Amino acid sequence: MAGAFIVFEGGDGVGKSTQAALLADWLRAQGREVLLTFEPGATPLGAAIRSILLGNQTGDISPRSEALLYAADKASHIADAVRPALERGAVVVCDRYVDSMLAYQGAGRVLDLAEVEAIANWATGALAPELTVLLDLDPEAAMAGIPDKDRLEAAGADFHLRVRRHFLALAARDPKRYLVLPARQPVAELAAAIQQRVSALLAG
Repeated sequence: MAGAFIVFEGGDGVGKSTQAALLADWLRAQGREVLLTFEPGATPLGAAIRSILLGNQTGDISPRSEALLYAADKASHIADAVRPALERGAVVVCDRYVDSMLAYQGAGRVLDLAEVEAIANWATGALAPELTVLLDLDPEAAMAGIPDKDRLEAAGADFHLRVRRHFLALAARDPKRYLVLPARQPVAELAAAIQQRVSALLAG
């Protein structure tokens, strides 16, 4: 069976990790090999980069430095985990990918979006997912459920509003590749909608 690359995107606190894990369990029950993974931090190099990006031990990080650190994590992740899994026919289910870099480092940090996209595509070899599930929620509601915020989660309301708007703009730019769902639907209803779309994708 051919592999497939499925990504979950959205702001902080929308339930991406929950739905990614549910999809991975469902796919395994169908007899598929699944790599459930995430960015940043899924490889040994990525774990070191994640601690720099989300911790406070290095102090302020300039927006360009931040973008390049995320790109380095992506390059490691794709080369060492994602591509090998796809080549052996696994379904890769990933919590965050390039869209997060475009939304957070591009729109959120107000960097040149074309430049950030070019860096992300170079880092990943322009590997695109077959399906991106975007869980959408007002940032104020999402952030209210996160008591101990990391460096990005604490970036402020305007930052997270820009992030949300850009996620939605990316989905509007390529609607066939996206499944946009309201994140506050019941967990089981979201999972069922995602499974239906993934079934169609794998059957096709």
